[in-house]
Amino acid sequence: MKNLTTIERKSEREIVVTRTFNGPARIVFEAWTKPELFRQWWVPKSVGMSLLSCEMDVRVGGRYRLEFAHGDSQMAFFGTYKEVTPHSRLVWTNDESDGGAVSTATFEERGGKTLLVYHELYPSKEALDANAGMENGMTETFAQLDELLVTLGASTGRS
Repeated sequence: MKNLTTIERKSEREIVVTRTFNGPARIVFEAWTKPELFRQWWVPKSVGMSLLSCEMDVRVGGRYRLEFAHGDSQMAFFGTYKEVTPHSRLVWTNDESDGGAVSTATFEERGGKTLLVYHELYPSKEALDANAGMENGMTETFAQLDELLVTLGASTGRS
C-alpha cells in the first residue's frame, strides 16, 4: 500500500504536512538529521535543482545551511535549531528571509512505522502565500524519503 502525503492549510499562516513512513522513528529521524542521508531525498528530482552543500549541526542552538543550484542561479536556506528531541521532535527557524517560517517535525512511532507531522508557521499570510510552491514538492520529496528508507532498513535493520 502506498503512503499518502496530506497537505493542509490550518490557518492563513500555517501549513501541516503528514505522512506515515515504513520505518522506525529512529531511522526516519536520522534521515532528517544526518547530512549524508538528508541530501539523498530532500530535493524533488523533478524540479531540476541540485543540493550543492548540506551542513547540519543538529543540537539546540546549532545551525544548518543548505545551498542549491537551479540552472545558473544559486540560493541558500539557513537557520537555527530551537528544539532537538532525538527520534521524536525537531524545531528550526528559516532565516533566509523576513518571511521565513518556524518549522516543526514530529516523529511518532506506531508499530514499526513512523507518523511524521511537518508544521510550518509563517509570520504572515503573505509569507505563506509566497512559499506556496513548496506544497507541490513535498509529496515528491516524501516519496523520495520512502525510497531511501527501504535501503536504510535493509542495511541497518529494524528496531
